[in-house]
Amino acid sequence: STFQALQHRMAKMFTELELMRSVVEAALEAIDAGRSDVDQAVSLAKAVGGETLKLVSREMVQLHGGIGMTDEHDAGLYMKRAAVIEPMWGNAAYHRERFAQLNGY
Repeated sequence: STFQALQHRMAKMFTELELMRSVVEAALEAIDAGRSDVDQAVSLAKAVGGETLKLVSREMVQLHGGIGMTDEHDAGLYMKRAAVIEPMWGNAAYHRERFAQLNGY
Protein backbone atom coordinates (compact mmCIF):
# COMPACT_ATOMS: atom_id res chain seq x y z
CA SER A 1 0.00 0.00 0.00
CA THR A 2 1.19 3.51 -0.73
CA PHE A 3 -1.03 5.10 1.93
CA GLN A 4 0.96 5.67 5.11
CA ALA A 5 -2.04 5.17 7.41
CA LEU A 6 -2.66 1.73 5.92
CA GLN A 7 1.04 0.90 6.16
CA HIS A 8 0.95 1.72 9.86
CA ARG A 9 -2.01 -0.60 10.39
CA MET A 10 -0.27 -3.41 8.52
CA ALA A 11 2.95 -2.85 10.47
CA LYS A 12 0.97 -3.08 13.72
CA MET A 13 -0.57 -6.37 12.57
CA PHE A 14 2.85 -7.71 11.59
CA THR A 15 4.40 -6.88 14.96
CA GLU A 16 1.45 -8.42 16.82
CA LEU A 17 1.73 -11.59 14.73
CA GLU A 18 5.46 -11.82 15.46
CA LEU A 19 4.82 -11.34 19.18
CA MET A 20 2.19 -14.07 19.08
CA ARG A 21 4.55 -16.40 17.24
CA SER A 22 7.24 -15.85 19.87
CA VAL A 23 4.85 -16.50 22.76
CA VAL A 24 3.52 -19.68 21.13
CA GLU A 25 7.05 -20.93 20.45
CA ALA A 26 7.96 -20.26 24.10
CA ALA A 27 4.92 -22.28 25.23
CA LEU A 28 5.84 -25.15 22.93
CA GLU A 29 9.41 -25.09 24.22
CA ALA A 30 8.11 -25.20 27.80
CA ILE A 31 5.98 -28.23 26.94
CA ASP A 32 8.84 -30.01 25.17
CA ALA A 33 11.24 -29.34 28.05
CA GLY A 34 8.69 -30.42 30.67
CA ARG A 35 9.14 -27.21 32.62
CA SER A 36 7.03 -26.44 35.67
CA ASP A 37 5.64 -23.21 34.17
CA VAL A 38 3.77 -24.90 31.30
CA ASP A 39 0.38 -23.73 32.61
CA GLN A 40 1.53 -20.12 32.63
CA ALA A 41 3.13 -20.34 29.20
CA VAL A 42 0.05 -21.94 27.65
CA SER A 43 -2.35 -19.39 29.16
CA LEU A 44 -0.14 -16.55 27.98
CA ALA A 45 0.00 -18.03 24.47
CA LYS A 46 -3.78 -18.50 24.36
CA ALA A 47 -4.43 -14.96 25.63
CA VAL A 48 -2.03 -13.33 23.19
CA GLY A 49 -3.23 -15.58 20.37
CA GLY A 50 -6.88 -14.72 20.96
CA GLU A 51 -6.22 -11.00 21.11
CA THR A 52 -4.10 -11.14 17.96
CA LEU A 53 -6.73 -13.20 16.16
CA LYS A 54 -9.40 -10.59 16.90
CA LEU A 55 -7.15 -7.66 15.97
CA VAL A 56 -5.95 -9.10 12.67
CA SER A 57 -9.37 -10.30 11.55
CA ARG A 58 -10.97 -6.91 12.32
CA GLU A 59 -8.17 -4.99 10.63
CA MET A 60 -8.36 -7.24 7.58
CA VAL A 61 -12.00 -6.34 7.09
CA GLN A 62 -11.27 -2.64 7.66
CA LEU A 63 -8.40 -2.63 5.18
CA HIS A 64 -10.54 -4.22 2.49
CA GLY A 65 -13.45 -1.84 2.99
CA GLY A 66 -17.04 -2.81 2.29
CA ILE A 67 -16.17 -5.91 0.28
CA GLY A 68 -14.53 -7.33 3.40
CA MET A 69 -17.98 -7.99 4.86
CA THR A 70 -19.41 -9.69 1.79
CA ASP A 71 -19.39 -13.37 0.92
CA GLU A 72 -17.48 -12.48 -2.25
CA HIS A 73 -14.27 -11.90 -0.27
CA ASP A 74 -12.54 -14.21 2.19
CA ALA A 75 -11.96 -11.45 4.77
CA GLY A 76 -15.50 -11.76 6.12
CA LEU A 77 -15.20 -15.54 6.27
CA TYR A 78 -12.00 -15.31 8.32
CA MET A 79 -13.55 -12.79 10.68
CA LYS A 80 -16.48 -15.15 11.26
CA ARG A 81 -14.08 -18.04 11.84
CA ALA A 82 -12.14 -15.93 14.33
CA ALA A 83 -15.36 -15.23 16.25
CA VAL A 84 -15.95 -18.99 16.57
CA ILE A 85 -12.35 -20.07 17.25
CA GLU A 86 -11.33 -17.43 19.81
CA PRO A 87 -13.57 -18.58 22.70
CA MET A 88 -12.58 -22.25 22.33
CA TRP A 89 -10.78 -23.59 25.43
CA GLY A 90 -11.26 -20.25 27.16
CA ASN A 91 -11.14 -16.82 25.60
CA ALA A 92 -8.35 -14.26 25.97
CA ALA A 93 -9.93 -12.68 29.06
CA TYR A 94 -10.15 -16.05 30.82
CA HIS A 95 -6.51 -16.85 30.08
CA ARG A 96 -5.29 -13.39 31.10
CA GLU A 97 -7.03 -13.90 34.45
CA ARG A 98 -5.65 -17.44 34.75
CA PHE A 99 -2.12 -16.23 33.94
CA ALA A 100 -2.42 -13.53 36.61
CA GLN A 101 -3.65 -16.04 39.22
CA LEU A 102 -0.86 -18.48 38.39
CA ASN A 103 1.60 -15.65 38.98
CA GLY A 104 0.09 -14.70 42.33
CA TYR A 105 -1.96 -11.66 41.30
